[in-house]
Amino acid sequence: MDGNGNDAPAIGIDLGTTYSCVAVWKHDRIEIIPNDQGNRTTPSYVAFVDAERLIGDGAKNQAPMNPTNTVFDAKRLIGRRFGDSKVQEDMKLWPFKVIEGPADTPKIVITYRGQEKEFSAEEISSMVLVKMKETAEAYLGKIVKDAVITVPAYFNDSQRQATKDAGTIAGLNEGGSFEVKAVGGDTHLGGEDFDNRMVDHCVAEFKRRWNKDMSENQRAMGRLRFACEKAKRILSCTTRTSVELDCLHEGIDFSLKFTQAKFEYLNMGSFNKCIETLETCLNDAKMQKSCVDQVILVGGSTRIPKVQHMLQDYFDGRELCKSVNADEAVAYGAAVMAAKVSGSNDKSLQTVLLHDVTPLSLGVEVAGEVFDVVIPRNTPIPTHNAQQYHTTYDNQTIIGIKVYQGERSKSTDNHFLGKFDISGIPPARKGVSTVMECFEIDANGILTVTAAIMSTGKTEKLVISKENGRLSKEDIEKMVSDADKFRLEDQEFKKKAKAYNALEDCLYKMKNKIEEYNIKKSLRPSILKEVKKAIEETSIWLEDNQAAPFVELHLKKAHLEFVCKPMF
Repeated sequence: MDGNGNDAPAIGIDLGTTYSCVAVWKHDRIEIIPNDQGNRTTPSYVAFVDAERLIGDGAKNQAPMNPTNTVFDAKRLIGRRFGDSKVQEDMKLWPFKVIEGPADTPKIVITYRGQEKEFSAEEISSMVLVKMKETAEAYLGKIVKDAVITVPAYFNDSQRQATKDAGTIAGLNEGGSFEVKAVGGDTHLGGEDFDNRMVDHCVAEFKRRWNKDMSENQRAMGRLRFACEKAKRILSCTTRTSVELDCLHEGIDFSLKFTQAKFEYLNMGSFNKCIETLETCLNDAKMQKSCVDQVILVGGSTRIPKVQHMLQDYFDGRELCKSVNADEAVAYGAAVMAAKVSGSNDKSLQTVLLHDVTPLSLGVEVAGEVFDVVIPRNTPIPTHNAQQYHTTYDNQTIIGIKVYQGERSKSTDNHFLGKFDISGIPPARKGVSTVMECFEIDANGILTVTAAIMSTGKTEKLVISKENGRLSKEDIEKMVSDADKFRLEDQEFKKKAKAYNALEDCLYKMKNKIEEYNIKKSLRPSILKEVKKAIEETSIWLEDNQAAPFVELHLKKAHLEFVCKPMF
């Protein structure tokens, strides 16, 4: 952490294999920050869909439909070599492709925007970290730069360093990585009425297409309800999805696209009822909405973007409070450590002691492939220890030092970290010359091994190189640049999607308006005909031009509003 004067607090991020979470020390306690769906944990998934990149819940939810371009388990690759036996075993289980990159590093291959692209595990992990960073920024209302990122107990030096590299790519001043035994998460379900609207719409569409009523088929309805609930949740974090079910009823496969706009159209009556209920509540309490101090969102349905927008509009643009169960500690230790290492003066932290430990024993190989432990497992870090070793034959002038991590007696049964030589030992009889080998672990769990010839003072060190899982400075700079490029592409896609949804919203609004009795009576026949024509043409155009650019979508909406202006 660089202490750059940014007044945003440091955050703690638990970068998990399947789920990640983020926490912060605030108001004298740890607060777990919910993501944009209200979940305290976010799937560590990254998906590439057409022209859009999805991270977290949206990525995981579409995984069955897009398995080869949905990446997960990046943590199992980070800091490892492609030839690692564990990597080779994991590759058999993954639907996405992993190939051998430079220096035996694994590369993940996906198809994005019609092109094949390669990503390192650090890049994929950095995308998840960016998601967690943005979640924290939305909650804090400030730009976050400083973070402590956790790693699991079994991570070795190269894996820890690779995690730090991922933090750098994500734009974080990574202030430490430390051991966490486990994380917990929780999700909230609800919104059955909204599910029912989607189910009813699907049943009606099924009947329209095949003239078959599936409403009495309970098994089919159960599958459909589950799929609709899943689609509803996806639409809280992305603009479109689909309900797809094989052999839904009488052997017929069913598929139907849903957009946020369509979902909102189907449930607008329920959304309006939410506001009506809120007004009734305030009236009963004899309160003006201006007297409300905070609007706290509780329950799964408050994740729906339309609900949040309507609430925010109702309360005149006031920011909504999105901290749910903020005192539950999932990434508790990470946030406490973040507060401590960032120099927080909070008195509540003064008595908090933080002790990380080395997860596995560290040592060297001695004669007979025996693993000699220098630093035992569970030793609090930072720490250092040294041991003396002697020459094993007469006139030995060089000693090869092999460093391992693990708990097995035979050195080669443990995880190999690296090797180096120390030469220039004065010739002497076996056992006379002595070399001191010092192991030092810093607060991040990064290991430095130094060997010194006792008689001459000459030293050599084990250097963590790219082959040990460390990215070069040039690699990191390139990945940071690529990450910025992806963020810009994502912003452009969201801008276009917002324009598409705005046009679709406008279209449904005009469709509803023209069906009102008083509108039909008040408009001249010629104008009514022109309005109907504009609505029909826009509807057809929208169906055929889903990939239209932002400007076209914006102009179409303006034209439709102009033609339909006499209705208002």
